[in-house]
Parts: sequence; C-alpha cells; structure tokens
Amino acid sequence: MGKQESNSKSISWWQLTLLGLGFTSGTGFFLGSSIAIERSGFSVLILFLLAGTITYFVFDALALMIVQHAEKGSFRAYSKNAYGRWAGFSHGWMYWTSEMLILGSQLTALGLFTKYWFVDTPLWIFASGYAILGVIIVMLGTKGFEKTENVLAVVKIAAIVMFIILACLVIPGVLGKENAHMHDPDRMKDFFTHGIMGMWTALLYVFFAFAGIEVMGLMATDLKKPKDAPKSGKVMIIIITTLFVLSMGLAMLLAPLGAFNPDESPFITALKDLKFTVIVHIFNGILIVAGFSSLVASLYSVTRIMCTIAQDGDAPSILSKKNKRNLPWTSLILTIIGMMLSIIIALLLPDKVYEYITTAGGLMLLYTWLFIVLAARKLLELSFWGQVKSFSAITVILIAACGTLFDKTNRPGFFASLIIIAIIAGVTLIMRKVWKKGQQKASQE
Repeated sequence: MGKQESNSKSISWWQLTLLGLGFTSGTGFFLGSSIAIERSGFSVLILFLLAGTITYFVFDALALMIVQHAEKGSFRAYSKNAYGRWAGFSHGWMYWTSEMLILGSQLTALGLFTKYWFVDTPLWIFASGYAILGVIIVMLGTKGFEKTENVLAVVKIAAIVMFIILACLVIPGVLGKENAHMHDPDRMKDFFTHGIMGMWTALLYVFFAFAGIEVMGLMATDLKKPKDAPKSGKVMIIIITTLFVLSMGLAMLLAPLGAFNPDESPFITALKDLKFTVIVHIFNGILIVAGFSSLVASLYSVTRIMCTIAQDGDAPSILSKKNKRNLPWTSLILTIIGMMLSIIIALLLPDKVYEYITTAGGLMLLYTWLFIVLAARKLLELSFWGQVKSFSAITVILIAACGTLFDKTNRPGFFASLIIIAIIAGVTLIMRKVWKKGQQKASQE
C-alpha cells in the first residue's frame, strides 16, 4: 500500500499549474462571462481582478493546509479535522451537489455552443452526447484523465492567447483598414451598465469563471512535493486572471456592449462583429473543446469526492467500490444518474436553464469555498496578513452570494441553493444523532 501511494505522487508543480489552467478556463468563463458583461459593462474587468484575488486567497488557504498535512479527501477532510464529522459530511455533500448543478450548467453550455451550427436540434440531444463522452474519458482512470486535461488545457489557453493577438492586430488595422474598428466606452454608462447593482449581481458569474480550483486542490494531494502547492496556485491564478482580463477587455472593444447576450460566448459575439466567418466557426469548435474539458474535470472530481465520502462512512459503502483500474464505478453510476436529471431539467426549462442552474451551482460552490477558508482559520496559525486574506475572502464571497437576491433571474437559483442547504443541514442533524447512538453503543460494548 505504501508503495502504491508513493507511485501516485507523480505530479510536479508546473503540471498542477497546467491542470489548474484547464480546470478553470471552462464554460463559466467562455459563456457565463457574457451574463456578467451584460449586467456590468466594462466594470466587469474590475470584478475579474477582484474575483481573481479572492480565488487566490481561497486556494492559498487550501494549499497551506495541504502543505501542513496532505489529506486524501482534501478540502472535505480539513473541514472534518477542524470542526468534526458533521462538517466533513456537510462539506462533502455540499460540494457534490454543487458539482452536479455545475455539470448541468456545463452540459447546457456545450449544447448552446453546438446549436450555433445545428439550430433546430434539441438541446438535450447534445447534452446527452457530451455526457456519454465525458464518462468514457473518466473511465480511462487518473492517468487518462490527466493526459486528456493537459492537452485540452493547452488548446484552451492557446485559444485565448490567439484571440488576444487577433484583437491586437485588428484594432490598429494590421489585418486591413476595412476591419479596423474599436467600440470606445465613451459614456459612464458603458463602464457601469446597470450601476453598482449591476456589478453586484454580475459578481457571482465572474466567480463562476474561476470554478475549478477545488479540483486543483484534489489533485494537489498527488504532488511530488506538497510544499509546492501554494506556488502552483499562485502562478496559475496570476496567468488565468491576466488572460481573462485582457481577453474580456478586447472583446468589449471589438463589439458593441448591446451585442453581448447570455446564450452566446463573448468571443463569438466579438468575432461575428468583425465578420470573420471562418474564424468564428473555428473558435466555436475550440469553445466546445474548452467546455468539454471542464465537464470531464467536474465528472472526475465529483466521482472521486463521493468515493471518499463513502469510505468515511458518510454515504452508503457501496459507493466506495472500485474496479481493477481503481475506478470508483459505483460513484460514477450515481454521477451519471445526476447528469441524467440535469439533462431532463434542460429539456423542461430550455429558456433560462443556463442562468438558473449556473446561479444555484455557483452559489453552492461559493459555500464550499467558505468552508475551506473557515477550516483554514481553525487549523492554521495565521499571520496578520493571513487573517486579512481569510476575512476578505469570507466578506466578498458573502457579498457575491447576497447579490443574487437583487436580480429576478438570479433569485430562483438563490432560493434553490437555500433549499439544498436546508436539506443537507436537516440530514446532517439526523446523522449526528445516528453517530452519537453508534458511539454510545460502541462504548457500552
């Protein structure tokens, strides 16, 4: 067993950085950012800088706990160590629920990207196809997952860089004076489309662009040198935040603000405005690759975390069963059932399904980030700067969550997340009584 664990420590810090770039640059950025632009205008760039900073604070808290003691269950295990079994139980199921919602969001986004080519084809057909392909990749095991994600990460980052270069060549007229144009923000309204409230309601969608750092945290336990986890996270978040801000800023300069809409990637909107038809089709294909990469990452992480939950006795033990290739196949079956429900929801609520599911999934994910920061406050001896970072993370995350109350589109997702939290809390209370009885019985024996 010791040799097997040793062999599993096979990731260097730069490989984890590359994986992190792949995990975070998914549908939350390539599609969800359109909603943020629609609501906040050019001030979305400020939001990306803010969300990037807070994302770093959250991952740094997780990374420091990994440096102190690498745990198989990652963030869930740290919550358990900090506050007891109830916290580990709640955190695990909260994350599982958030990832199931995010899977629905990703499948919907992939369907929307593909419908650009096949307008009359129902959304659920594409969602089903991508779900099947994602399951096949996960069934290849950890090595197959890492290789696939590394390749797709390079493709995604190359696409963002390609767009930045293209925009920098178009604006001054290098690619022809007939294409040279720039939509300057000449009014204050362009910077703050819907004022402070617009920024507030957009913040959740900007945070959603950084979803994936928790998957990076799961993979960080496989680092050859766990002490490199903070460095890997810092480099990854600096790179991805810089790319996000540059690409979004240029996209808004290439197309009028009124052209951006929630059902289309801001990159496609910008390229369509340039009338670069061939490039639009190429980029749409890249967006599908990017979204599929995030889908696979979510599938992998949610299956892995459910297996650890079951191993700790916080889920039916059958969910911890693995096959000869070390794949938790029973947990994967549960994930597949969850995806099927997401596809059914997409079929029943096609109009606003992406925004509803994204809001609920994004909120659930922020709640898991809160757990990470709170666990770090309990387990680590934080310096003054560490206290400032954790307090800032908690404050901004709560502000982002509360902002969803003030938008009628976001509100259903907010209440859905509260209902889910209430259910998890209720089950946790019941389980605490069960655990207490079990302990009393064991002590009597």
